[in-house]
Amino acid sequence: MKLSERVYVATSCIHGRGVFAKRRIQKDEYIGSYAGPAAKRNGKYVLWLTDADGREHGVRGLNLLRYLNHASRPNAYFDGVDLYAERVIKRDEEISFDYGWDDDDA
Repeated sequence: MKLSERVYVATSCIHGRGVFAKRRIQKDEYIGSYAGPAAKRNGKYVLWLTDADGREHGVRGLNLLRYLNHASRPNAYFDGVDLYAERVIKRDEEISFDYGWDDDDA
């Protein structure tokens, strides 16, 4: 199933634009992968990952998931570049994940 069959982008009450569920998504269901080239520095739409050796690397998002917003109580989580539902996500509910910020960073 294509990412665009699971999610869509619309105006967000969290910030700017956001990613929303096109249909009900079950807990632990795969939503999609954050796709794009490697990022050499921080910037808009960069997802930072830590590999098994503790090294950080960035991915500059080019697909719909680049519009994901932060929430301190998110409904999705990343395993590498793959996004999964933390809990059941209702149709038309905004999908969010924890950017890993401390409250002082936001």
